[in-house]
Amino acid sequence: MKLSDFDFHLPEDLIATRPASPRSSARMLVASKDTLSDAHVFDLPDWLQPGDRLVLNDTRVIPARLNGRRHRDSAQGPVSAAIEATLLDPQADGTWGALIKPLKKVRLGEDIQFSDDLSATLERAEGGQAYLRFNLTGDDFDAALEQAGAMPLPPYIAAKRPADERDKTDYQTIWARNSGAVAAPTASLHFDEPLMQALAVRGVELSHVTLHVGAGTFLPVKVEDVTTHKMHAEWGRVSAEAAEEIRATKAAGGRIIPVGTTALRLIESAGRSGRIEPWEGETDIFIYPGFKFHVADALMTNFHLPKSTLLMLVSALMGQDRMREVYAHAIAQEYRFFSYGDASLLIP
Repeated sequence: MKLSDFDFHLPEDLIATRPASPRSSARMLVASKDTLSDAHVFDLPDWLQPGDRLVLNDTRVIPARLNGRRHRDSAQGPVSAAIEATLLDPQADGTWGALIKPLKKVRLGEDIQFSDDLSATLERAEGGQAYLRFNLTGDDFDAALEQAGAMPLPPYIAAKRPADERDKTDYQTIWARNSGAVAAPTASLHFDEPLMQALAVRGVELSHVTLHVGAGTFLPVKVEDVTTHKMHAEWGRVSAEAAEEIRATKAAGGRIIPVGTTALRLIESAGRSGRIEPWEGETDIFIYPGFKFHVADALMTNFHLPKSTLLMLVSALMGQDRMREVYAHAIAQEYRFFSYGDASLLIP
């Protein structure tokens, strides 16, 4: 299974830099084994049955991108220079893992000022990653980060425009509640209150799980034999309540439909025994063609990057040939791609 098997040409102008407004007005390509249907996200209840269950990732994206200045004394006097940091994850020792540009110019113990209230020092650097110790913790840190930070937009959007205040709303789901992600579960960004009400009227059930999406979700696959790729680990939790809801739905004949690849990866991590159980920990599950699904019956997701692990995941669900047909149709019909783009509903 070669990396080139998951490549395709995507016209640059199909990469979305802003979401549809209202959220549920985004287009949605519905793909089954034999049919392709052009719809909109607000049509989702029409494609679901009473008793189906959507699984939603309730992680909350933190404003993890920070701009600041590093300061130190030198033989020539005080030295100051601009720096950019993207927070990745909190460590057990109280530091934060971060990507820093330019990391090579920062010395251990050097002070970095991000705002009047928020500063950090570089405690160590390993494998191209920095570990910062901030001057604040707990609620004080969260409040200062909210003021100083910007949303960590994916590289393919950040290359086109900087993050702004709109992104603090646009790049957050309406049910976000557990802070810790540095990337959004983007299929969930299509949901708004009118759609939630329509789903309730239709008799569609909801379960919430948490997977803190990491920056590793954007890392390219660098090996030609994709089966040797090592996935980044992300922390997640499936509560006892959510596991029981999913089991009950399956027992009653309803379908389990995760909204987004993050929710799918989490419930499949919790269901490797063949039966979903309460689960908490770090998952580095890698789903590619040949994978045996135990929990998910369908998937709502956006359109993904060429050669990405997410394209491999949807190919595992639908088949490689079928996904080539789905993406060829999406490109021909000018669907919008990636995090702020349109949606697909994949029903194998």
